[in-house]
Amino acid sequence: MTGFERPKLLTETVRDHLRDLIVRGDLKLGEAISERQLAERLSVSKTPVREALAQLRSEGLVQIFPQRGAFVFTLGGDEVADICDFRQPIETAAVRLAIARYPNDVLFEISEVVDEMRQRLNEGDVKRYLDLDSRFHMTFFKYCGNSYFVETYRRYSGKIAALRTHLAVKPTHTQLSMQEHEAILDAVRNGSVEETVWILNQHIDRTRTTYTAEITDIAAADSHPNGKAGAK
Repeated sequence: MTGFERPKLLTETVRDHLRDLIVRGDLKLGEAISERQLAERLSVSKTPVREALAQLRSEGLVQIFPQRGAFVFTLGGDEVADICDFRQPIETAAVRLAIARYPNDVLFEISEVVDEMRQRLNEGDVKRYLDLDSRFHMTFFKYCGNSYFVETYRRYSGKIAALRTHLAVKPTHTQLSMQEHEAILDAVRNGSVEETVWILNQHIDRTRTTYTAEITDIAAADSHPNGKAGAK
């Protein structure tokens, strides 16, 4: 008996579309989301839109306030630090497991991803570069062989990707990101797990150092001339 792919429910389709708008930066951090306008644009009723927003709230991508409505998430420097604190142990654990269990598969896939990242960056296709950036990190979870790691990371991967998009507008950030991904690839190719983990931790920690704990809203801070709007 052959399997078949279950068609997506309408709510899932709306959710995935809205998630993509947020991750790619088409909806900005802190931007209001109109249920009515979104329903009209997608030619659906408000019900699947409302259900999709509720699901995205559980992923941390949407904030919903009584009497005010839904907004794309925003976060302060302290929460950026929390995200880094979450990413470092779970990603380094996934790296160790993946390299131990499927070293050749990991090396082959991240080599392909890094090659295309370099090509897209040279072409100026930053959005595609960022998609590949997310795929690079997810590759280690793909081969780690631990479903708990995979499901936990996947739940917050959209928020991590959206933050990655936000950081991409900063001067030199994407070039440094490219260099770090190439360094991680070289470490994996050389069979040095400890060097791979060290570079990965430095790569993630650079996000932490971009924002101080005193910044209460990174979107507002980045739009402010001195970069300090929203500081306590």
